[in-house]
Amino acid sequence: MTGTLYIVSAASGAGKTSLLRGLMARDDQVVISVSHTTRTPRPSEVDGRDYHFVDETAFLHLITSGAFLEHAHVFDRRYGTTYAAVEADLAAGRDVLVEIDWQGARQIRAQLEDTVSVFILPPSRAALEQRLRARAQDSDAVIHDRMQAAVSEMSHCGEYDYLVWNDDFETALADLEAIVRARRLRRARQMQQHAPVLSDLTG
Repeated sequence: MTGTLYIVSAASGAGKTSLLRGLMARDDQVVISVSHTTRTPRPSEVDGRDYHFVDETAFLHLITSGAFLEHAHVFDRRYGTTYAAVEADLAAGRDVLVEIDWQGARQIRAQLEDTVSVFILPPSRAALEQRLRARAQDSDAVIHDRMQAAVSEMSHCGEYDYLVWNDDFETALADLEAIVRARRLRRARQMQQHAPVLSDLTG
């Protein structure tokens, strides 16, 4: 049995990472793929857990060797998801979450048809800016740039299968859980997972 690949996108500050970690805490069959990036780790980030932090040369080598399922250039930094980061978990029947922007989402959808895409949105533009400022990590100029990039990112939400508004965290988390549970109840997966029972019931 194979799992489902979930493409999850959001503007910076929309709460995507917290929601996905909350989903994993409630569901042990959900894992997050660890992407590669050329950006510098933030103080709380750990190599191999949050990202695989590599230099430009190493990233370009992965591109030329065909290792990436998708990759993108964002804010003068590179991000990418390798095939290896998702294949083993999917084959084992686990559902894999891939945190990427709309560019990477397009690349994956062009290669893999059986994916589910989710875009997480903030309740308002003002709330998003407030969340970015609450991090106390960036200057006003950087926050201005991030807000402009956020508006551009959110303009692509219409390309996704599901939209989740992160106004109330618990409600948004429940919405994500509902998407995953509904996908698992699709006929093909249920018939595969419960084949012996179905054979007995219908034979």
